[in-house]
Amino acid sequence: MSEAEAPEAEKEQEEAAEAPPTPPKRKGKLVLLLLAGLLLLGGGGAGAWFFFFAPPPDKVAEAPPEVFVDVPPMQVLLRTADGTSRMLKLHVMLVPGSLSAEELTAKLPLVVDRFQPFLRELRPDDLSGSAATFRVKEELLIRSNQALGQGTVRDVLIQDLIQS
Repeated sequence: MSEAEAPEAEKEQEEAAEAPPTPPKRKGKLVLLLLAGLLLLGGGGAGAWFFFFAPPPDKVAEAPPEVFVDVPPMQVLLRTADGTSRMLKLHVMLVPGSLSAEELTAKLPLVVDRFQPFLRELRPDDLSGSAATFRVKEELLIRSNQALGQGTVRDVLIQDLIQS
């Protein structure tokens, strides 16, 4: 080396000594990438095992078919303000609650007996509008549960509601 080159080399060594050393590349990123890869492979492997090799789950117990009790069609005269006669024909089905269909069928005369006074007090105006069907249905459900005990009838299904 020549003398001119020597001071330049010394300057470079001094600058290198003064400059903070470059930190070694962190291996944290590498570890993080490896962990993410392992998690991905582990999750994929577990999913494949559950999908392909796991035993099939027990079959869900099928619900028994819905049972309905048919109430004979009823016809009643409606009260009108002007004295004209109007007829109401009603046909409903009951959905048993805590009673079986056979027990409910045996006690059907008690239910019909509770329905009659309500139906005879209806006026044609009470049956107008879409909410009227809902009100009649709810009232019949209340009266059937009063006759047989709370929870014995789960629902009342209106089949026909004809006003003539």
